[in-house]
Amino acid sequence: MPARKVVITMNNRPPSDITLDVIKKAGIDVEYVSCDTEDQVVRAAADADVLLVGTVPHTTRRVLEALPRLKMVGRSGVGVDSVDLEAATELGIAVTNTPGINTSEVADHAMAMLLSITRQIPELKAATRDGSWSDRPREINALRNKLRRIAGNTVGIYGLGNIGRAFATRVRGFGPARIIAHDPYVPQTTADLYGVQLVDFDTLLRESDFITVHSPATAETSHAFNLESFGKMKPTAIFINCARGPLVDEAGLQEALETNLIYAAGIDVTEVEPLDAENPLLKLPNLTITPHFAGASDVTSREGARRWGENAVNVLTGKMLHGLGNPDVEKVIAVRRSQGDKRWEGVPDPVTNRGF
Repeated sequence: MPARKVVITMNNRPPSDITLDVIKKAGIDVEYVSCDTEDQVVRAAADADVLLVGTVPHTTRRVLEALPRLKMVGRSGVGVDSVDLEAATELGIAVTNTPGINTSEVADHAMAMLLSITRQIPELKAATRDGSWSDRPREINALRNKLRRIAGNTVGIYGLGNIGRAFATRVRGFGPARIIAHDPYVPQTTADLYGVQLVDFDTLLRESDFITVHSPATAETSHAFNLESFGKMKPTAIFINCARGPLVDEAGLQEALETNLIYAAGIDVTEVEPLDAENPLLKLPNLTITPHFAGASDVTSREGARRWGENAVNVLTGKMLHGLGNPDVEKVIAVRRSQGDKRWEGVPDPVTNRGF
């Protein structure tokens, strides 16, 4: 096989030695360049066969069209929304991810956020450390009436994929009266397995006491949760988003929280990441924010790093990929190869040798 090259352009986050070792042991050159802009990515990956990326900077059509040797863009984690899938497919570039590695972690994080808000954990911790328990008991006792229970309430889930189902399994143990979900791509027979009733979006908004979001970011779901959506929710509702930032109109969320359209929210993702230190969302007392860490754990770090590197090796050696975000690319690659396209020259046929 001719010399191949993998370039990693994760923004300010060096790749794990696990990823690097997987690639190096396969005899493939690998280079890491921290990139903040599209121009930096294009320069760094000018001669790359594989580009391994994180969430930012986005891998746009402009980037993809500027890299004639590129055969695959490998996203770390589960999402592929930061890569222009349409452009990649047109150009015959596979887009991979590592699905399934953080299902438990994200479901746990969403559950933890909900419990943290209903049980006022941060507030109680801060008040206790501040001496309120011993010195100002009236102050700390004021928090008592803010404590809430999950049992007997209606829990709503937006997106009943693997993570949504894992959340349903967890929250069921807390005794909710109902678990409802909105997902037009899941049949009721599947939802029945998790004790979930499928409903339309407006019903989810109106009847849920707590809503947690576990849907991919698509054109269809962009800003699904906006001021109008929050206005249909109960004023006592708690909203959790550990999925993708673009699902939520942040201006609408801010207004909903400031005007008490909803009681509180917890988010792990934002439209632009990292969130600017002066962002007004950070000043809202009824909003809990964590820095896109929901999918992280010691296990996902190791397994994700290994699979990320394996995808880079496998696409160049004709082995099975862990996840493919644009399955239609196999047909495009076959056609372009038959027309003499040089991009995949010398690389095993991805259509016949790999189960895309």
